[in-house]
Amino acid sequence: MREMTASAMLQVQPPKHYGITSPISCVGPKEIDYIFSQKLMEAMKPFGVFEDEEELSHRIVVLGKLNSLVKEWIAELGECKNIPPTVITAAGGKIFTFGSYRLGVHTKGADIDALCVAPRHVERSDFFQSFSEKLKLQDGIKNVRVVEDAFVPVIKFEFLNIEIDLVFARLPLQCIPDNLDLRDDSRLRSLDIRCIRSLNGCRVTDEILHLVPNKETFRLTLRAVKLWAKSKLVCSGFMLFVCLLPNNDYINLAKFVFKTYFSWENHFLC
Repeated sequence: MREMTASAMLQVQPPKHYGITSPISCVGPKEIDYIFSQKLMEAMKPFGVFEDEEELSHRIVVLGKLNSLVKEWIAELGECKNIPPTVITAAGGKIFTFGSYRLGVHTKGADIDALCVAPRHVERSDFFQSFSEKLKLQDGIKNVRVVEDAFVPVIKFEFLNIEIDLVFARLPLQCIPDNLDLRDDSRLRSLDIRCIRSLNGCRVTDEILHLVPNKETFRLTLRAVKLWAKSKLVCSGFMLFVCLLPNNDYINLAKFVFKTYFSWENHFLC
């Protein structure tokens, strides 16, 4: 019998489809589940999983200052490029966050992943040159490092003791409104690959938060799995994305995640 060609084998084997699976359970949690959920939460606290209100408020202040700094820089740049004053006034600019901070699962002392979105008169070279120099002149900002040759170019710095990784995207818009929605796919039109990569972090994070119906349960479960992954050296940025029903408690969801993980073939544990 003749050997089957690769294309013939692909036609014989049915294609695999990946997507939304059936719900984990439609049954609500029992009283004992609420008790164990609370115990798990208390057990995680000594590991610095939860940030106190003071540090959380400090992060909000720092991000507000950074957002104002970006708007100021974009306006100054517009003046240098002889942009009409009316356009400069409306140009805007905005800081978006993504990653663990945007998901609401960051730990004490964690850095913030952020994105600077600028209008069309701002070039990428402006961001890595004039903006990085502006950062160095600001009180409270130190250790400014430009990593322009990375897969996703970034400026790293400390702002009032908060480490920030700031990436850049330039949109073909005259102004960047404060209510800009980056989940809109039309925002990707006519962008170069570097801007698309920079936008990807925010777009993925926002899509996760948009699709997950019970955000608090998701966050608590993700915190538990991240703590376990870090202690086992599984990876540095363990990500969890599951579809949650509003009546799921996170102790049962955590059990489901670990049960699924340990059932995988060819996985490796540390």
